Amino acid sequence: MNDYLRSLQSEWMKTRNTAASWLVIIGSFFIPLIMVIIGMANADKLPGKYSSPVFWQNHFAVSWQIMAFLLLPMGVILATSLITQIEYRNNTWKQLHATPQRFAVVFFAKLSVIILMMLQFFVLFNIGIYLSGIIPLLFSKTAAYPVQGFPFVFFLKNNAQFFIDCLPIIALQYLISLQFRNFMVPLGAGIVLLVAATFAIQWKYGYIVPYTYAALNYFQLRSATTQMVPVNIHLLAVGYFTLFIIVSFIFYTYKKDKC
Repeated sequence: MNDYLRSLQSEWMKTRNTAASWLVIIGSFFIPLIMVIIGMANADKLPGKYSSPVFWQNHFAVSWQIMAFLLLPMGVILATSLITQIEYRNNTWKQLHATPQRFAVVFFAKLSVIILMMLQFFVLFNIGIYLSGIIPLLFSKTAAYPVQGFPFVFFLKNNAQFFIDCLPIIALQYLISLQFRNFMVPLGAGIVLLVAATFAIQWKYGYIVPYTYAALNYFQLRSATTQMVPVNIHLLAVGYFTLFIIVSFIFYTYKKDKC
């Protein structure tokens, strides 16, 4: 456990001031910033909007619309590929494997850093959602604070589901990124799979494509019954994640050239 924690700390330090870390910060506040601008531009409509008994649910759903379909999957693809390939870009795989660390420690420490960065994104994004719901009030003379209390349980539940839905993307991008030195290979593969997922959403068996889960979850959030799937996509996401991680660990362990 101590070896894992030291390795985790080391891997986390490598991400400081990297493109992946800035991607998480900028990406988490991008949609909330747009929401603030829209709210300020439509200040005359704010009183009716804030008087809704489901204001926060509606605000949450609108904030997640573009995020679920495009920005979250694309961000996961980019961040996972960037973090995983730090060693390739710096030519430091040999130094890393020369340290007295087991392959399992290195493998799961890097994976943990990716997951922690995704958690960081979710925390920052939800802070942004809250602020984007409050800041427009400062520019309106007639709107009052939302009559609805802040629904913590609703936010926690739906964030947990969206987080679970992005786990298969993390795992598959991690698998691909560990196998290829060229950054464009995992990035290209991720984009192709994401494009394929946009078409698979309309297919009745689209749930077999794990890159569709965030979008399908958004449909369920909005109660779009025409897009309901006959299986629990969150359990499928966990299953895919487990499968991809097992395969990835086997490939990584038995890969002859890890440099």
